[in-house]
Amino acid sequence: MRLTPYSRRVFYYETDKMGIVHHSNYLRWFEEARVDVIEQAGLPFETVEAQGLMSPVLSAECEYLLPFMFGETFTVKAYIPDFGRSRFAVIYEVYGEDGSLRVKGRTTHCFTDMQMRPVRIKTYPDIYDVYKQISDAGDLLYT
Repeated sequence: MRLTPYSRRVFYYETDKMGIVHHSNYLRWFEEARVDVIEQAGLPFETVEAQGLMSPVLSAECEYLLPFMFGETFTVKAYIPDFGRSRFAVIYEVYGEDGSLRVKGRTTHCFTDMQMRPVRIKTYPDIYDVYKQISDAGDLLYT
């Protein structure tokens, strides 16, 4: 499985008075990248939700190395290194146009039904297979 990293330009509204991206927006970028990688792998979120599943965030971490400014292009690589029965983690690397690693992050999630009760993802083999393929690909996901 080979995917394209998520990429777009920084929007003006994402910046603060100093002209740099406000720290809260990186978590939004993480979500955009997470949805994108799952969809590129052939699993639109509409399909997941139609089967009665959600994947709420349990925790989020972000390490800011270098800032982004309005108009710059960023690229996010999202990996799923930890994938279990009902939980998974996503690692994010956000790169600038020059290839510099500017932000690193991690989110953890669980699979639940629409009533927020945890579910074992193996009972949904189509969804399980996609997450397993992404997890197994590791660093080769974007090469």
